Amino acid sequence: MAASLQDQLDRITQNTRKLVQAERLAISEQATADLFATGIEDRILPVGSIAPSFSLQDTRSGKPIQSADLLALGPLVVKFFRGRWCPYCVTELETWRELYPQLRERGALFVAISPQTPRQNDFMMQQHALSFPLLADPGAEVAEKFGIAYTIPAQHRRYYQSILVNIPFNNAGLSYHNATEASWRLPLPAVFVIRQDGTVAFSEAHADFRVRPEPADVLAALSR
Repeated sequence: MAASLQDQLDRITQNTRKLVQAERLAISEQATADLFATGIEDRILPVGSIAPSFSLQDTRSGKPIQSADLLALGPLVVKFFRGRWCPYCVTELETWRELYPQLRERGALFVAISPQTPRQNDFMMQQHALSFPLLADPGAEVAEKFGIAYTIPAQHRRYYQSILVNIPFNNAGLSYHNATEASWRLPLPAVFVIRQDGTVAFSEAHADFRVRPEPADVLAALSR
């Protein structure tokens, strides 16, 4: 039996702990605790609610994709991720790449949404051979409607700089010097399943970026 997604992610965490200095790990742990303390997990769009509609630029075609058009074809799995710089996001999307045929067999569609630029989405799509649409959500505005967007606070921005992750560049093509507040916004990694009537059938996100919804649970929600 294949390892669960969480098993794969836990291995990334174990390797990180071996490689990264303790003081840097402590900053990351504090950032996660601070994010949880904001109460963001209480604001995640719950099961049974009406999902917000959206129109976002598709990487492959360069044209906007409307959620209403997708829902006309079948139930929709919406995966929010942070960016191509996040190894947990990469592992999660590669897992969904392998499961994509099973998802299509259930008549469902899948889109992955992040605040990164279409150019970064394009790099990611090519590098990891992703067959599902990657959609650009500038400033995490759609993520905000799903209750999962936040702005990285100033004290944690320096941490990302120290590990050479340039979030303003990834999200908006900006440098640290001319970064806007919007370019420092990220979503919680999340999965929502939206029924064709627009209601949410599955909703899961965590303030701890190392924990992700298990694809088996998502596929089970589609089968119900």
